[in-house]
Amino acid sequence: MVDQAQFEQVRNGKGFIAALDQSGGSTPKALALYGINGDAYANDDEMFALMHQMRSRIVNAPAFTGDKVVGAILFEMTMDREIGGKPAAQALWNDQGVVPFLKVDKGLMDAHNGVQLMKPIDGLDTLLARAVKAGMFGTKMRSVIGAANAAGIEAIVAQQFEIGAQIVAAGLVPIIEPEITISIADKADAEKLLLSAVLKHLDALPADSHVMLKLTLPEVAGIYAPVVAHPRVVRVVALSGGYSRDEANARLAKNAGIIASFSRALTEGLSAQQSDDEFNAAIAGTIDAIYQASIA
Repeated sequence: MVDQAQFEQVRNGKGFIAALDQSGGSTPKALALYGINGDAYANDDEMFALMHQMRSRIVNAPAFTGDKVVGAILFEMTMDREIGGKPAAQALWNDQGVVPFLKVDKGLMDAHNGVQLMKPIDGLDTLLARAVKAGMFGTKMRSVIGAANAAGIEAIVAQQFEIGAQIVAAGLVPIIEPEITISIADKADAEKLLLSAVLKHLDALPADSHVMLKLTLPEVAGIYAPVVAHPRVVRVVALSGGYSRDEANARLAKNAGIIASFSRALTEGLSAQQSDDEFNAAIAGTIDAIYQASIA
């Protein structure tokens, strides 16, 4: 059963969703940008421990509260760890008022028809049961669109909604993320195809099903307004997708009703070498900038 206080926060709270869900493939780059190079760790365990320290530092920052941060997406290992001596989900919600989500996908398949579907999520039911027990509100899963290919985009959306139904049945709210690569020449055409496919699948959902959408910031501002207004959609969030934080915020501010869910753009400018005062000031400035773009 979805927590109603968390549901209200996600649907109507002012602010954005922090994406703190870097997984094995993206962790080395995220650490390098944070000022921790590969020679600082000898294996994956040490790497993930350093990444958890970075995430904990962000979550423990005074500015990281539900006043401006609606929710946070966590990596599976983060869900299983503690932040400030408490289980991660409890620390987020009980202490900060930030709604916890869990990344559940296991990476991408090879490209076909211009898209990359998600790999099979083995053991998903078990993972969802663990997520519910840990106090998670919802999940996130990502697939990638690399061309305006109607068949490929339909396949991605169908897969997302099929697994989304499994997540809803477990008592969680899925964030469906069909990311469009920002560098493709036919990005605007891909967005039109994606909008059509998403609306078709939203209209087919049962009345008691609710999902969220995480979408690439579009070329035409407002194109996703029908998704934002759809009764089955709790919230639409945007990924930064490789745009700089300034450009991502500028694009976001032009899309009413969509809030940020940034990862790299959230941690841009943070460094392991910063003092706590310097770090907290930097993350406070970032949070405020993304917050302002989200409520524009």
